[in-house]
Amino acid sequence: MENANIGEQKYKMLFSPMRIGALEIKNRIVMPPMMMGFGQPDGCPTEMLMDYYEERAKGGTGLIITEITRVNDDHGAAAFNQLAMSHDYHIEPMREMANRIKRHGARFFVQLHHPGRQNIGIMIHMIPLTNFCSKLCKNFPKLVYKMAPGIGKKMIAKGLVFASPGPSKCEPSKVAGGHVRGFSHREVKKLIREFIEAAVRCKKAGVDGVELHAAHGYLLQQFLSPNTNKRTDEYGGSFENRLRFVTDILKGIKEACGKDYPVIVRLSVDECYDRIGEPGKGYGLEEGVKYAVALKEAGADAIDVSSAAYDTYNWWLEPTSFDCGWRAYMAAAVKKAVGDLPVLAANIIRSAEQAERQIEAGMQDFAVFGRPHIADPHLTEKMQNGQEKDIKRCINCLYCIESMMDNAFVGKHGCCSVNPGLGEERRLAGLEKDGAGRKVTVVGAGVAGLTAAEMLSRRGFDVTVYEKEDIAGGQINLADKGPKKEKIGWCAEDLLNAATKAGAKVVFGKQVTAEDILAEGAYAVVVATGAVALRPRSIPGTDGENVYTTTQILDGSVKLSGEKVAVIGTGMTGLETGELLAEGGNKLLFVEMAPEVAPGTWFQHIDDAMPKLKAAGAEFLLSTKLVSIGEGGIEVCEVSGKAPVSRHIDCDAVVLSLGARPVSELAKALEGKVERLFTVGDAVKVGRIAEATAAAYDVAMNKIK
Repeated sequence: MENANIGEQKYKMLFSPMRIGALEIKNRIVMPPMMMGFGQPDGCPTEMLMDYYEERAKGGTGLIITEITRVNDDHGAAAFNQLAMSHDYHIEPMREMANRIKRHGARFFVQLHHPGRQNIGIMIHMIPLTNFCSKLCKNFPKLVYKMAPGIGKKMIAKGLVFASPGPSKCEPSKVAGGHVRGFSHREVKKLIREFIEAAVRCKKAGVDGVELHAAHGYLLQQFLSPNTNKRTDEYGGSFENRLRFVTDILKGIKEACGKDYPVIVRLSVDECYDRIGEPGKGYGLEEGVKYAVALKEAGADAIDVSSAAYDTYNWWLEPTSFDCGWRAYMAAAVKKAVGDLPVLAANIIRSAEQAERQIEAGMQDFAVFGRPHIADPHLTEKMQNGQEKDIKRCINCLYCIESMMDNAFVGKHGCCSVNPGLGEERRLAGLEKDGAGRKVTVVGAGVAGLTAAEMLSRRGFDVTVYEKEDIAGGQINLADKGPKKEKIGWCAEDLLNAATKAGAKVVFGKQVTAEDILAEGAYAVVVATGAVALRPRSIPGTDGENVYTTTQILDGSVKLSGEKVAVIGTGMTGLETGELLAEGGNKLLFVEMAPEVAPGTWFQHIDDAMPKLKAAGAEFLLSTKLVSIGEGGIEVCEVSGKAPVSRHIDCDAVVLSLGARPVSELAKALEGKVERLFTVGDAVKVGRIAEATAAAYDVAMNKIK
């Protein structure tokens, strides 16, 4: 209890109770809805999903709000493995989940949701079909997952899917694509009833309250926006009419569940179209604040302030370059307008100090920690116990959303770069100390080596990590050097702390040889020696004095200023290096063999980097191959033409962003000499943080027995 007082005394507002309606929440920390794919097609919670939420409740979170929960199976399912409260058979499974969460002192709300035009057409009618066929054949969902990555994605790409319904026929959502049809008046009335009926089921299941999802461009927000609501009946046109769909649901829930049953409305108070160069489209903050006030008058017990939609994705689910608290002004504007009505808000809050400051300043009443709850389920108790340095911080890398959306097609869940144990909460809570003090040597203190060291130490192995540099992190020490990429560096700090806290010994400045390792006679050896940037010898001139790798630019050993620079390759490393070069006043030309920029890269990263590079005057040559490099420039040729012709381009310097090669010499030298030899991370295959930590976690948890 002495430790608990440290955080409570330091962050008095954050750890003070507050009410939402008649319901008291023990602290101001909220875990918001985040779809991760732990469910199943029938909409009932799985053991994995319940374990996931319960671990966050154990971790001290005051209020937990479920992921998007559908009220309609036919056109309201946004994912195969999504929660539902669309039928009475959902009540008892939800009761079990509510009981498991509430027994740890957390309050529990369910977010009621419909995707509207942001649904992908392949989901329309799919859940009823899947559930019906599953009664006849238990393996039917597996068949769906086999088909979805191939046939399903092709159908979506070619528009051979049902239209997604919304308030009215309008332009398709940027991410969902497809076609959009408008709901009939009868369908609107039925949807209102379905939201109300779902709320009634939640109350019967012992859920503390519900949240209506009128944010991020989903159906309820679509009714609010003049961009997507072009109806001519009582649910479209004027401000009051566009609001009516939401208020009819809100008032209906209050009438059916009782006025004391709490209802939060999650509201995008600014669609942020001006941020992508389309001012005047949709609605902005001034009108969003008016919606918040009107919802208070209609009976809402709290406003959960958010922003944007799928068309403006980066302004509600931000990449790492966005500043912590950048949209606190939105919450402050709402709080000022709604007075004593509680305001929840997520503003890339990444510390207790930031949360306390924003609450104390009167910007908001509750601090919403979204992705940080994925990264560390026990962040609240660590803040409360004065152990903030032990929190594994979210680095805003977006892998959670990217992996969730990709894995949804194959029936798997989302993943986290810094928490590779996501989804294994029950196993980790009862982790056996079966290492019995056996010695394990880990070579390399990058994210893979540190992850392996932490998990093996937690299992009771005696782990020593050798790192040839004086600091931990490996490639992270380059990845965090781009403009506003410092959050990426957090993972190296946090993984090093976690490994040493678990008992691992880390020796810096020591490059070990195969002989050194063999002399130690360890029970197992994990090689995590990383990778180095490529200089392809097949291209003439790559060894020239005017040719550099991205490593040299990012680590600061080479500084270019006011020069014309050709960057070869537009992967994320190339684009981020380009941003750094642009800050030095260099004129940039990117050369890319593919017909598109950063092929295979998650679209949000591209949307984040490209406007900055174009604003700096960067040019892009796509479908173009580097042929050779000379003192005065480069020779390139198009790869798409029938008779490609080489041409010369003048430049002062060339920066190669052509990937990296694994540093695997040590692993090869140990092959056949160490019984339990494992190579992980970039030393096997150059990839991303999440791939490195996942591979290391798998070795540490499943392969070293």
